[in-house]
Formats: sequence, structure tokens, C-alpha cells
Amino acid sequence: MQDPTEIAGEPSPGLVSTAIQAITQHIRSEGLAPGDPLPSEAAMTRQLNVSRTVVREAFRSLSAMRLIDMSAGRRATVAKLDTGAMSMVIEHGITTQQISVHQVYDVRRTIEMRTVALAALRRTDAEAAAIAQSARLMRENFKNPEIVMEYDIAFHEAIAAASHNPVFSLIVTAFSGVTRRTWVIGWRTRSSDEDQLKMIKGHEDIAEAILIGDPRLAAEHMALHFDKSVKALLDAGIA
Repeated sequence: MQDPTEIAGEPSPGLVSTAIQAITQHIRSEGLAPGDPLPSEAAMTRQLNVSRTVVREAFRSLSAMRLIDMSAGRRATVAKLDTGAMSMVIEHGITTQQISVHQVYDVRRTIEMRTVALAALRRTDAEAAAIAQSARLMRENFKNPEIVMEYDIAFHEAIAAASHNPVFSLIVTAFSGVTRRTWVIGWRTRSSDEDQLKMIKGHEDIAEAILIGDPRLAAEHMALHFDKSVKALLDAGIA
């Protein structure tokens, strides 16, 4: 059954929404995994009894949400977890002043105190080494803030991965866009080499607590790190 707006060339939002729900239900009911193909547009059109325009728009919407992958000439497939959509929502909230940078860091502090505690308990030797290496490379490159920033981001993402909880990895990685917008501002408030190296030392302390497997100490160091980071942003006038 076609909707009047669809006949005019614009698919009905209601029909598109129904098609999106049907496609996601198909993924669940069939137990599809990342990389598995979805039914073709033609097959979904017949199954849902809607026009191909509706199905195509549903596929496009799911692709924009990073839930499916689409490429020209190939069947759509189930996508791997992707932080892009979540990251865009967070950055949009900051840009439009619906949320503040301080609120983001407050959430990050809470989450990363948990991820670092889990990392101290669950990390492999290779993961502990990767975390320590990011901290070491921050120190080695501290005269180049952009490089330090990238190793800082890698440090926190490596800790989230070492927690062995993919939800934490998804959330922490989604914060990277905001970090890139604010990191240099906070770094500049640490005007001396001594202050900058103290910040890096905080990362080294976290890495050491993870290495020795002390979740309480790791969480304490992470809390202190975020408290100092928030203070640096407040000193720079970022609320």
C-alpha cells in the first residue's frame, strides 16, 4: 500500500520508520553478525509490501546511523560497532550548547574510573604494555602538543579496550572528537615544561597502577587526572 506523499516522490516518514524497524528486527531474528548480508532492496520491497523508494530510504537511514554498510553494486551488510554516530551527537550537543564540555568531562570521569579499575584487573600483558607505551610516547614528544594529544587519546582508548567491555570502548572512543576540540586549550594553561610533564606523569602513574594490577590505585589516579583536567579547562574559561 502506497502513501500519497510516496506517489509524489517523497516516501512517507511513517512507512520508512516501519521499514527500518522491520530491517532491524530481521537482523535480530536471523542472528546476523557484522559482515552478514541483508536481503536485497527488491526482496525487502516484496516482504514489506512497500515501494522500493521506502526500502531504499530505510537502508540509507540505517547506513547513516552506522548500523549497516552500503557500497555501490553490493548487498548491504550488517555493520560493526561504530562510534561515529554517538560522537556526532555529543559534538552537536556541545556546538548547540545543549550540553557543556564540563558535563562531558564529568561523565568521562565517572566512566573512566570504572574502565581503569577493570583494566587493572583484566588487562593482558600486551595491553598493559600498549598503555604504558602511549604514556612514554607522550613524554618523549611533549614539545609537540598535537602528537601528545593523539597519544593521550590512544592511552584512554587502550584502557577502555583493556577493560574487556566493548560498551566502555564504544563510549570512550566516542568522546575523542570533544577531546580534540578542548585538549590543546587545557594544555596551554599548563604554561611551563614542569606543569606539562606533571600532566604526563599522571598518565604514567595510571599506567603503573594498571601494570601492577591495583584497581583502587588506578581509579584514584584517574580521578585525580580528570580533576586536574577540568580545572585546566575552567582556568581557560571553558565551562
